Amino acid sequence: MSAMRAAAAVFRRDLALAFRQGGGGAVALSFFLVTAATAPLALGGARDVLGPIAPGFIWTAAALAALLSLERFFQSDYEEGGLEVLALSPAPLEIVAAAKAGAFWCAALLPLIAASPVIAVLLQMDAAAIAPLMVALLLGAPALSLIGAAAAALAVGVRRGGLLIALMALPLYAPVLIFGAGAVNVAPEAGLASAPMLFLAAYSLFCLAACPVAAGAALRLNLE
Repeated sequence: MSAMRAAAAVFRRDLALAFRQGGGGAVALSFFLVTAATAPLALGGARDVLGPIAPGFIWTAAALAALLSLERFFQSDYEEGGLEVLALSPAPLEIVAAAKAGAFWCAALLPLIAASPVIAVLLQMDAAAIAPLMVALLLGAPALSLIGAAAAALAVGVRRGGLLIALMALPLYAPVLIFGAGAVNVAPEAGLASAPMLFLAAYSLFCLAACPVAAGAALRLNLE
């Protein structure tokens, strides 16, 4: 079996498990929806209060929702011996990590992006800002998934490693949150090709190059 076929098998397996078991995707989406639904109750329903903070709030809720699911990214494979099998597969661990990050993006983050217009309406965002919000999420969410994969790989074997993963991932999530919210705020003047949008795309591409390498090295270290 070629490396690409092995990686595709890992992707399909993780995606099937995520949808079959409910898993992290359902938890992340539920957290995202509940957080957004309760925000107007805590902050008041005034449009002039909710509207300006809505992009930053949605990005923060999406990042926290992603963090909820990262602890089991590699942990179940590690505990059941599947990680050793993956290490012996034709696909290098770097490609395996990238495939698992892709499955996580599809199962946990893509539903959040699909639900973001509903959240935007609840938070009384301007209708013209919804399309830029979704584009920004599509460009930035891959970085959240890839950074999460690297952090989860570093924490493999650590009991209750969720806090450790959050401590490692959150500083690297910060640029995504800052520029993601900024991309929505400047969209009325700069359009979809604004500097924050381009930064999100560049940051995700950088994470695509760097994070699987870091994850593969961490997994090898933890398997020794």
